[in-house]
Amino acid sequence: MAIEYLTFKEAMKYLGMKSPITLRSYIDAGLPVIEVGKSKKISKSDIDEFMSKHKRTAQHETTV
Repeated sequence: MAIEYLTFKEAMKYLGMKSPITLRSYIDAGLPVIEVGKSKKISKSDIDEFMSKHKRTAQHETTV
């Protein structure tokens, strides 16, 4: 299976982000970036793995 690489803009769309600042915070938190010449790309599988590792379930409070 071939690895699919996304531009930052494509990665933001894939993640449903509107702000590049959020993507930058993910990169700062460890999301790998591939540099090919002057172009920077992110592996789609790396995004999926990163999101899986950083997933938290919502904690809802219930009052009785």
